[in-house]
Amino acid sequence: MPKEPNNALMAPIEHRLSPVFPPMPLGGFAPPEGVEGDAAAVPLSHYLWIIKRHRWKIFAFVAAVTAATWLVSSRITPVYESTATVDIDRQSPQGVIGQEAARTALNDSDQFLATQISLIQSDSVLRPVAEKYSLLEHEGFTEADRGNSPTRQEDAPVLLKKLRVSRPANTYLLKISYRSPDPRMAANVSNAVAQSYLEHTYNLRIRSSASLSSFMEKQLDELRAKMEQSSEALMRFERELNVINPEEKTNILSARLLQLNTEYTNAQADRVRRESVRNSVAGGARQAVQASGQAEELRRLAERLNEAREKFVQIRSHFGVNHPEYRKSSAQVAEIERAMNSMQTDIASRVEVEYQQAAARETMLQRAVSETKGEFDRINSRSFEYQSLKREAEADKKLYEELVRKIREAGINAGFQNSAIRLADYARPAILPVFPNIRLNVLIAFLLAAFLAVGGAIMSDLLDTTIRDPEQVSRAFNTEVIGTLPSVKSWRGRLGTLAMPALPSAAGALTKAKDAPESAITGFEEAIRTLRNSILLSDVDRRLRSLLVTSASPSEGKSTTGAHLALTHAEQGKRTLLIDGDLRKPSVHKRFSINAARGLSNVLVEGCDWRELLVSPENLPELHILPAGPPSRRAPDLIARGMEELLEQAAPEYDLVILDGPPLLGFAEPLQMATIVDGVVVVARAGSTNRKSVGTVLSTLRRLRATVVGVVLNEVHREMSDSYHYYSYYSRYYQQPKNV
Repeated sequence: MPKEPNNALMAPIEHRLSPVFPPMPLGGFAPPEGVEGDAAAVPLSHYLWIIKRHRWKIFAFVAAVTAATWLVSSRITPVYESTATVDIDRQSPQGVIGQEAARTALNDSDQFLATQISLIQSDSVLRPVAEKYSLLEHEGFTEADRGNSPTRQEDAPVLLKKLRVSRPANTYLLKISYRSPDPRMAANVSNAVAQSYLEHTYNLRIRSSASLSSFMEKQLDELRAKMEQSSEALMRFERELNVINPEEKTNILSARLLQLNTEYTNAQADRVRRESVRNSVAGGARQAVQASGQAEELRRLAERLNEAREKFVQIRSHFGVNHPEYRKSSAQVAEIERAMNSMQTDIASRVEVEYQQAAARETMLQRAVSETKGEFDRINSRSFEYQSLKREAEADKKLYEELVRKIREAGINAGFQNSAIRLADYARPAILPVFPNIRLNVLIAFLLAAFLAVGGAIMSDLLDTTIRDPEQVSRAFNTEVIGTLPSVKSWRGRLGTLAMPALPSAAGALTKAKDAPESAITGFEEAIRTLRNSILLSDVDRRLRSLLVTSASPSEGKSTTGAHLALTHAEQGKRTLLIDGDLRKPSVHKRFSINAARGLSNVLVEGCDWRELLVSPENLPELHILPAGPPSRRAPDLIARGMEELLEQAAPEYDLVILDGPPLLGFAEPLQMATIVDGVVVVARAGSTNRKSVGTVLSTLRRLRATVVGVVLNEVHREMSDSYHYYSYYSRYYQQPKNV
């Protein structure tokens, strides 16, 4: 049979533009290994679709919660609330004289009002009111709540659960509110609590002033005795030191010690200087004697001696030894030398005397400094004790005088009490109850139920790890979904057998199940045609001769998809070969009701001619089927032995060879098949197949450098994703009566 050109593979125009398959980019060949899809954010329309999908569940949940809230609220006993207002004026004078008269309002309003609120809720304020109106029994307290012992009931603090004390913002007002099923009881209790609070604060002030005066009088005697003891100790200490004021004595000694230290330092320097001169003179050097401060006359004699010697030298050069001038000059030189030697001896004696005087003065000053410092230390050490006694005596005296003044002021102010707390507004019985607020309860229940329902729907969608729509596959795996097959409910759980009635149209090759609607079958036919066009038109520059149809796991519809693809391609007049490559669990022969006693396993094991084992359905001669034959556990070895050779022989004779392979996960033979075919189609059941499984399959195929045409989503319906909204339109379209 002559082969048609490549463009003859194009289906009729009505098939290529079939609306059953959503518009998307054609192709879907796998990108190079290692390329990941772009992580795109989930659009807002998807969340709106989730809400639309679960709208009836959400509506039912919200309606049930709202109705239950309304029913419970309407059956609750109404509670009334009455409020008494108390005004607190912190500007009122607190006393008549003393510091209390000059006291102004402090900037502690929040702390002060919080204290008053706690005071209102105290046992001293609430107990008289609770006993007057029997509030403990009214609020439902029992013997078990308060304890069975009568002593326990009397000693336990009173707590009113229905009493509420609040403060309006930026005010000095306190709101005392009480709730009760009886509106008059609520008003009476609120007024009684406010009045009890006023009386309690007044009594507190009176008692505190009286107790303060009494306490201060008791302390007065103790302070007087203590003041006398400290004053007596101070006078006794002054007598022991024999000074009136040790501080002045310390200052005098300090100045004297400073002066003595200065003189002692100067004496040390003078003694060192004189000792140096004495040592030089004791060495016998004339220059040292002349350098001393007392050698002025010696220097004049030295000058005279030099002049006499010069004159003697001149006379000696002119006169003889016996000449009178010679003898006169020689005697003069000798006389001056004797005078000089005598003066040097006197100067050395005076230097020694001056050194001895300087050393003696230094010793005396050192002894005076030591004595003065000892006396200063002794008085200074006692001065600390004196200061302590003095401060104690002065403090006792000052405290005693201050206490006497306070006692006098407290006695005067105790008679002029002026309360700063007033009852501004009495509580009155309420007309409308404050609880339950049916409208508010119903509104809150409605909003909360809606939030929980919508959140639950979105959370269930986020926790769903299955594949549902094409956009999800494209985002997750960078692989296109080349086809979506609608769900036919009558096919679930069993094999859809394909019979071949004699119909003029190849579409009649699909057998309708007895309980399957015609619209579902027709929609499935259109989806198969669209899938066939998407596969064959994915790359116009390359013609697919062989195609492997596989899945991640069993029961995902790969065999049904492969069989319908073969039928759809054959009905276009194209020679098609369908090979059942699942040697473990073959199923193609069941769908076509053909004999599978001999098939692919015989070709691979026995070397039979595969052409002799082909089966062609009636009225469709362009479709040839090679069954799997007897099942075999040696499937991987058999596939590796002759499958590639079989495909090479069949490629020139057929326009398309479709290989129905086993699931890829857990089996070795589909990996070998994927490397010898032109393209691989992965079938996944929408809403059932796990995304990780599909990701593992695609990653494995890319690692093997197999050409992945794309993913086919099987058993989709419009409730599964917002991408399938068109199914409802075409279901209605095919259900309408057709005019032929």
